[in-house]
Amino acid sequence: MRKENDDNRMKKFGSSLSKELREKHTLKAIRPVKGDGVRIVRGGFKGIEGKISRVDPKLGKVFVEGVTREKIAGGKTGAVPIDASKVIVTSLNLEDKIRKAHVERAAAPAEEEA
Repeated sequence: MRKENDDNRMKKFGSSLSKELREKHTLKAIRPVKGDGVRIVRGGFKGIEGKISRVDPKLGKVFVEGVTREKIAGGKTGAVPIDASKVIVTSLNLEDKIRKAHVERAAAPAEEEA
């Protein structure tokens, strides 16, 4: 079995957009970043909405605010990693000018056709 290199693994790291964002930006999926609003659609935390507090692109996981699990030792709570493909992005964090340009560039061809 061949191990996938980091570049290929990170290229696959993405989350679907909500129906409203798909219509607005004409994108189906985008790489999640800290500050994006998401809704979990699979697993034990299904239906929970929140903001992404941390992203781990090497593992393809996101950490959502309010999604925690109690740890066994000491009674502390810890953040639960959620696979990026199991969330839907409901609001975009467009503070990054490169990401904002990417989203606007994707929406431009749709405006020209209309």
